[in-house]
Amino acid sequence: MNEKSRKHFSPQEKVAILRRHLLEHVPVSDVCDQHGIHPTQFYRWQKEFFENGQSAFETNRNGRRAQNAEAALRQKVEALQAKLHRKDEVLAELMEEHLLLKKELGEL
Repeated sequence: MNEKSRKHFSPQEKVAILRRHLLEHVPVSDVCDQHGIHPTQFYRWQKEFFENGQSAFETNRNGRRAQNAEAALRQKVEALQAKLHRKDEVLAELMEEHLLLKKELGEL
């Protein structure tokens, strides 16, 4: 038996293949034959394309497109970690002052 080698398509190639059908109105069977893919694979790509398409239109408060959600999330996590660190420092200072006052009042 002869095994067919799998071809891995880049995201750009997948979009180009979908575009041929959606914009140029080339039948799915022709597009699939030209690129050696099964129609089921084509429809999976199409489904994923439409499910994730909203990210192209997402904007932040300034009207700019959200280009890297992961970087924004990382920045938010870093800011929250810094805030938590500052709260820990303030709490440590307050506890130290509390202990000094107890010592001065002879409660310890």
